[in-house]
Amino acid sequence: QVQLVESGGGWVQPGGSLRLSCDVSGFTFSSYTMSWFRRAPGKERELVAEIRGDGGETGYAPSVKGRFVIGRDNAKNTATLQMNNLKPEDTALYYCNRRPILEHNWGQGTQVTVSS
Repeated sequence: QVQLVESGGGWVQPGGSLRLSCDVSGFTFSSYTMSWFRRAPGKERELVAEIRGDGGETGYAPSVKGRFVIGRDNAKNTATLQMNNLKPEDTALYYCNRRPILEHNWGQGTQVTVSS
């Protein structure tokens, strides 16, 4: 049974940092690119960052490039998202998923709120 469990969100002031984690079970984690997405209120889901199965290649949305760092630990079946210099526009519910997306297995997400 596939499970994607996000954690690590919270409230932070602008300029602060958070580290999100995504714990995965139910498929061969190291074989898949992992992605972080976010959905802000009233907006479409947005791809934030991706990392190849072996961790050798990463990609970022222009809005977060230089501030966010995606990582993974294949021994622990965990993907991470280090978010630095957070801005109010980063406020959203953050989700992880693999590529190809498991449309029926989205987790509950973890809420990130950036405000003063």
